Amino acid sequence: MVMPPYREGGRLQYAAAAPAERLPESLAPLLDWAIERLCEPLTVDGLAAQARISPRTLARRFAGQLGIGPGGWLLQQRVMAAQALLEETDLPVEAITTGVGLSSAANLRRRFHAMVHTTPAAYRCSFGCRTSDTRPSR
Repeated sequence: MVMPPYREGGRLQYAAAAPAERLPESLAPLLDWAIERLCEPLTVDGLAAQARISPRTLARRFAGQLGIGPGGWLLQQRVMAAQALLEETDLPVEAITTGVGLSSAANLRRRFHAMVHTTPAAYRCSFGCRTSDTRPSR
């Protein structure tokens, strides 16, 4: 059954489609840029400046597209980069700290434990400890 486009009295039979909302611009280029520079001192204000938007707009876009704030995302990326280095290298924690842009080994340990629920050393051991301990086991 085909319905006429108008009802009695000249009213529309159906509601007109709402104009499409403009989707916010993708954060992908900014995220790629930041990941390449994790070892540098990145801030929310710096990320906003790179994206040429205000810090508040940046926070709204992060929340809308990623469900997390820019500072939280940046910390998450740094911890994930530390995880990769712990899995793939024998670098000491202090070197990893520098490579992922955290301020100190203690800060890395604290942030790592909060997100991964283990220490960097224990995490590394779960991927096969390479230890110089040659004492025989009993």
